[in-house]
Amino acid sequence: MNSKTSLYMHRILSGLKLPPGAVAPPAEITEEEMFSTVFNETVVKRFVRFIAPYKLIVSASFLAVLIFTVTQLSFPILVQMTLDQKLTFWGEGLESLKAGVMLFAAVVVLNFASHFCMEFLVSRVAQRLLFDLRRAMYEHLQRVSLSFMDKTEVGRLMSRLQGDVGALQEFLETSVHAFGDLVLLIGIIVVLLWMDPRLGAMTLALLPILVLIRYFWLPIARKAFIQARITSSIVTGSICENIRGVKVVQGMIREPVNLTLYEQKANDHFQSTVRAAKIAQIMLPTVDTLTGIAMAIIVVVGGGLVLDGELTAGVMIAYILFVQRFFDPIRALTMHYNVFQRAMASGERIFEVLDVSVDIQDAPGAVDMKHVKGAIEFKNVTFAYNPNQPVLNNINLEIKQGETVALVGPTGCGKTSMASLVHHFYDSYSGTISIAGHDLRKVKQASLGSQIAMVLQEPYLFSESIFTNIRYNTINATRKDVEQAAKTVGAHAFISRLPRDYDTILEERGSNLSLGQRQLLAFARALVADAPILILDEATASIDSESEMMLQQALDQLLKNRTAIIIAHRLATVRKADQIVVMQEGRIVEKGTHQELLASGGLFASLHSLNFASFDDVPEDLVKQYSER
Repeated sequence: MNSKTSLYMHRILSGLKLPPGAVAPPAEITEEEMFSTVFNETVVKRFVRFIAPYKLIVSASFLAVLIFTVTQLSFPILVQMTLDQKLTFWGEGLESLKAGVMLFAAVVVLNFASHFCMEFLVSRVAQRLLFDLRRAMYEHLQRVSLSFMDKTEVGRLMSRLQGDVGALQEFLETSVHAFGDLVLLIGIIVVLLWMDPRLGAMTLALLPILVLIRYFWLPIARKAFIQARITSSIVTGSICENIRGVKVVQGMIREPVNLTLYEQKANDHFQSTVRAAKIAQIMLPTVDTLTGIAMAIIVVVGGGLVLDGELTAGVMIAYILFVQRFFDPIRALTMHYNVFQRAMASGERIFEVLDVSVDIQDAPGAVDMKHVKGAIEFKNVTFAYNPNQPVLNNINLEIKQGETVALVGPTGCGKTSMASLVHHFYDSYSGTISIAGHDLRKVKQASLGSQIAMVLQEPYLFSESIFTNIRYNTINATRKDVEQAAKTVGAHAFISRLPRDYDTILEERGSNLSLGQRQLLAFARALVADAPILILDEATASIDSESEMMLQQALDQLLKNRTAIIIAHRLATVRKADQIVVMQEGRIVEKGTHQELLASGGLFASLHSLNFASFDDVPEDLVKQYSER
């Protein structure tokens, strides 16, 4: 049982009052819902594919590593040959010493040059890899289905996009160094056995102990690193969510409760990180202890051999230097493996994001829709976000070309879901939805998007200029087109009063504008898009009465020769619609013009007669009462 489960159970068993939002155990107690923590051995293979475009640079860096490693092996050998006066090609005595010094200097220069090239080339590839991975994740996340995004916290994705990608970058840099350390280790073993097989065998006898310890250590370390990454993304998700909703948090005086909930998640992350760090540090003192034992063996046994004349002083000193270096690459490889473990956990999480299926893709032979002027038709459409919980049931509806249809009904009756299906945001529906006779499943998604303009109740504006935001869907729109659209919807006046008018940079989500002003910009954006199909999802709900009157005049022009779907709660908003569709519990219960529905005496007429301004104002039991008549 982990700390989060323990904390939750402690609160329950001790009778402590749980804060709102903590009534049930958090979903993260076991795993993240969308991702698993199973170790994936294909991570490295997939990682190599990202490195493939830079194989020449990587090869050059490995060559530099080999040269650097050879120079490392040369130092003790040069010391031994100099002390034993074996460099006699220039003469003996002082000349032999001079030769040793000059060779040592040459090796030092080569060591520096190869080390510099190795670090420079590896860093260059690592930075490019960092860019490529983030670009691949960003590109993929732009295309994944909304059904995935609906269930995934932005903070967790940001954790993968930033922290996990950085871990893979570190892995690349470490891999090159690990290769050099491995070559150095093999080289030292060969030289040790060559210089004196007896001392070499005694030194290598310590390796099975290290291998045995690592054998039991690796599985524990792997799980610890994965858990640390998971708790990191949970904390990041919590921070992002609370920052985005800071107005609601402060307005509802939720700070103490949220702090309590955050501390639980942060404590989980702290505990898992500390545990991973403790496990990671186990190998370091182990290696240091083995180094001390090996040095003791060399001093005792090797010293005796020197005194007996069986070993020269140069070989003895070189042997001590090699034993020191022998455990250095082992210690480094242990640290590299820690990085490797973190990178494997991160790699799993990154490639799990890249493996999220894009549910909605162009079918083979998909049609490229041009500027259509056709009808929208729903045939026997049933749709559910979650299996066995349909939000739309057997919908049949025909919207003629150029017709304005209003969808009305209580919250949760399926109005917005119908609009989302027209844009083919979801594909998990049965039945057929067609535009101008084209089944949406058989048209190219990019061409479908160019035929539809949407205005939502809460418009999303980007931290760009007003000009860029208005022409967001049509980057070829001119300044004149943008200004004309703004004038049509009544936004030009307030834009002109801004310090830099259309070049004014908006703050996050347009927070330096009022909600009504942001909505007007969204209308201008839809107008510039000049799409034949227009969807307005509660688009006037946040507009004041004066702005709504101005907007209605603009909409009269905007809706001409366009097929439009208007989703509204206000009954007054839909009076001019060619057809009003009344929905309840995912079904169409009535449809007709405003006058026809009033004359029919059904649900719409009954609620209208009670003078309710909006379906949201009507009690649910009253809606059911009139719908059953």
